[in-house]
Amino acid sequence: MTFAIGTWVGPYEILSPLGLGGMGEVYCARDNRLNREVAIKVLPASFSNDADRFTRFEQEGRATSALNHPNILTVHDFGTHDSSPNLVAELLEGVRGDGQRFLIITPGGEAAAQPLTVVLNWTADLKR
Repeated sequence: MTFAIGTWVGPYEILSPLGLGGMGEVYCARDNRLNREVAIKVLPASFSNDADRFTRFEQEGRATSALNHPNILTVHDFGTHDSSPNLVAELLEGVRGDGQRFLIITPGGEAAAQPLTVVLNWTADLKR
């Protein structure tokens, strides 16, 4: 499921796409209740009919929310919108000294700041 900017997913307003990969699409959204930006990972509707993928997505949310570690993002919510499950987590984002935006990703459990353009290229490569 692809969300347009301005779409509401429950209490979260979609602000921009961040990327997509094998397990879904990720968006930057605004939680107006708590006045903060969050990341929303959405399992595509076509995958939500696949019991194995749905189970893995649900397990990812539960496992991540059960952990508390500086290198693991915090999961705030888990829900469904138009038959597509979604996971709402903290948005780890920043700006380097040269003004380039980056996302903090944790491949293999190690924190690493990567330029946003690099992350988007990685997610595009995963789609191929």
